[in-house]
Amino acid sequence: MSMVTLSGLKELIESISKERNLPRLAVQAAIREALIKGYERYRRAQNLERRQFDEEYFNNFEVELDIEGEGFRVLSTKTIVEAVSNTDHQISLEEVQQVAPEAQLGDSVVLDVTPDQGEFGRMAAMQTKQVLAQKLRDQQRQMVQEEFQDLEGTVLQARVLRFERQSVVLAVSSGFGQSEVDAELPKREQLPNDNYRANATFKVYLKKVSQGQQRGPQLMVSRADAGLVVYLFANEVPEIEDEVVRIVAVAREANPPSRYVGPRTKIAVDTLDRDVDPVGACIGARGSRIQVVVNELRGEKIDVIRWSPDPATYIANALSPARVDEVRLMDPESRQTHVLVAEDQLSLAIGKEGQNVRLAARLTGWKIDIKDQAKYDQEAEDIKFAAVRAQNQPQNYEDDRSDREDQMAEELELDEDRFDNSEED
Repeated sequence: MSMVTLSGLKELIESISKERNLPRLAVQAAIREALIKGYERYRRAQNLERRQFDEEYFNNFEVELDIEGEGFRVLSTKTIVEAVSNTDHQISLEEVQQVAPEAQLGDSVVLDVTPDQGEFGRMAAMQTKQVLAQKLRDQQRQMVQEEFQDLEGTVLQARVLRFERQSVVLAVSSGFGQSEVDAELPKREQLPNDNYRANATFKVYLKKVSQGQQRGPQLMVSRADAGLVVYLFANEVPEIEDEVVRIVAVAREANPPSRYVGPRTKIAVDTLDRDVDPVGACIGARGSRIQVVVNELRGEKIDVIRWSPDPATYIANALSPARVDEVRLMDPESRQTHVLVAEDQLSLAIGKEGQNVRLAARLTGWKIDIKDQAKYDQEAEDIKFAAVRAQNQPQNYEDDRSDREDQMAEELELDEDRFDNSEED
């Protein structure tokens, strides 16, 4: 069988495998695909019969690599027919029976159609090189996707490589011994207090692994996601890892709407063990545990509060560090509440530019209105909410009346049935 020589093929496979962190078999598959595309280019250039080549025309061709011999062959699978109409796909029975008398019509044979060394051509070689580069990129993307797909929603160690527009490109690894791959940290996922200098290291939350053949990093990571806060606490607080303490809810504002307000997080924790203080467990002795989290988040303010099944208690806790006098659940259906505080606690409860109450509302899921206790008119507020509820009452009343009428009709039918049965008896 003839062969087109590829000097240094074995070393090429080894170097690509190490450089791109790809298995040798994956590199060989990419080289075979590239060579078959190069052969297609050669055939199109040598098309003396001006035959039309569609996308599936070369599906019966394949490339066989000879690693030790450092070369390749092109093989074609042809069908045995009586009269040949296409020499690329067919071969005559008479020709085959000269070497294989047992051959029959409809059988398939594999033939060597490797071109001569000098015929392959410069254009075909260029096509092979271009396709190989593309196939290797595709292989890398596929490996990155498979490697990191199961790590979505986890935290990785990252190192700053460079800046691209407003994004930071980081190097991340899926584990020990694995090569680093690029990840994108968009502007909206960055922290205002981070210093993204070259080679600086951060913990990042793997937010998304992109599908498809897009250019650039496939991994999108975040420093602003609430999942990063959850991971940091779970990593520092053994009671969370042991499931003695659980994180019920997190509300985070890593990029406040105003530059005069710093990043802040509220985290609600709970426990079923009466002997464990969940808030104290997260804060640690003299704040040692929470300080590690704060340092990783570059000084972000964090409030750890106790979750409660009672909405009023939970809302009061969520407004920490403000002291709450009373929580009035004005409309549980629409989850609206009035929180009464002393005048000197108003600004603290609301927070700078409303950040404290805004985070408390996200944490609890209630719409919170902060009111001055001394100026609060309870009777007027009750009348106002009663009027709002009354607007929805007619529709509800009609629905209730309709339900009652249906129920009375059913009971009447049952009475008539019982009366008819008694008549028959």
